[in-house]
Amino acid sequence: MYRFLVVIEKANKNFSAYSPDLPGCVATGATREEAEKNMYEAIEMHMQGLVEDNLPIPESKSFAEYVAIAEKSSTAQAA
Repeated sequence: MYRFLVVIEKANKNFSAYSPDLPGCVATGATREEAEKNMYEAIEMHMQGLVEDNLPIPESKSFAEYVAIAEKSSTAQAA
């Protein structure tokens, strides 16, 4: 089983998705769920193309992490 990080972003009127470990493999959708489904299918097709071209399937090296930054109060910023 392969696992790839997928980043889904809100665009103007839709959602877009990509995987940092699979350059050029992208998808869009009207909803987040549709973009995720389309990206799953895009990854399957991308991997199939790699296999057909006798190219290695890349190892997933990407990860994601949220970083929390405390908001500064307006009085603290004035100091």
